[in-house]
Amino acid sequence: MRDDEPVVVPIDGELDLHTFNPREVKPLLGDYLAACREKGILSVRVVHGKGVGTLRQTVHGVLDKMAMVESYRLAGPGAGDWGATLVVLKALK
Repeated sequence: MRDDEPVVVPIDGELDLHTFNPREVKPLLGDYLAACREKGILSVRVVHGKGVGTLRQTVHGVLDKMAMVESYRLAGPGAGDWGATLVVLKALK
């Protein structure tokens, strides 16, 4: 696969950001959550990793600005702890 080829991401309610370039995260997250919402998937797990927290802060900053987001929180034990964020989306009207 070439670097300029689009990556197909399954719309299944879980987005793992490990394979993406940090500059791709903002548009990817918005597109992915919109696609989930269109499919009726209103509970989404975003895996950003634990690291130093930079990617987690980016994800939370994007979520704070999205009208489609009902709420979000760090995942608990067994769901990624502070290496993942659970997002609840508003249903389409």
